[in-house]
Amino acid sequence: MTPFWGELIGTLLLIVLGDGVVAGVLLHKSKAENSGWIVITLGWGLAVAIAVYAVGAVSGAHLNPAVTLALATTGAFAWDQVPLYIGAQIIGAFLGAVLVWLQYLPHWKETQDQGLKLAVFATGPAIRSTGANLLSEIIGTFVFVFSMLAIGGNQFAAGLNPLIVGFLVVSIGLSLGGTTGYAINPARDFGPRLAHALLPIAGKGSSDWSYAWIPIVGPILGGVLGGLAHSYFF
Repeated sequence: MTPFWGELIGTLLLIVLGDGVVAGVLLHKSKAENSGWIVITLGWGLAVAIAVYAVGAVSGAHLNPAVTLALATTGAFAWDQVPLYIGAQIIGAFLGAVLVWLQYLPHWKETQDQGLKLAVFATGPAIRSTGANLLSEIIGTFVFVFSMLAIGGNQFAAGLNPLIVGFLVVSIGLSLGGTTGYAINPARDFGPRLAHALLPIAGKGSSDWSYAWIPIVGPILGGVLGGLAHSYFF
């Protein structure tokens, strides 16, 4: 398997399991309906861990343009590989969202709230405020990238690192995710948002493209700053 396929498949798994848990919690008549924020944050953390376990040996399991750009900025990853990785991540995220749509196919028409349907695919702010929302994504992704790189400097039992990174994502979701839904990953938001726009989802409403730049720009800025801060201090 090539790194391109590793990133595509890894990001697909990330979205299937991550957006899948959101669908289970939000969509009407799901057996997991209303199980809450703790379930969503735990599901996303496990999704990250499983995806990293699946393809880490193939591509390094960036699964996130913010991570790829942070590593390239600090000289830890070749710039000529950046478009390949980011393209694979976006395609994988889109395809993962399509699978979530298929998995919950009967539940879309049973769910009347258009906002809940969009939330399965893409993030959105609890309080819409451009500056505050952007800052939230910058801070969340800074913490993610800086902490992930710092974790990598520790000696764990063989194979434990992806699980620790999963715990990091749970921690960010619990502590920082209440403002914007902690995208902390441009592909995670853009790919599924595009799927929401293109798929024939019953009564889906707007894909909220006016907000979509925030979970792209914020994570990129936060990720690069997190990578630079780690390289400076460590």
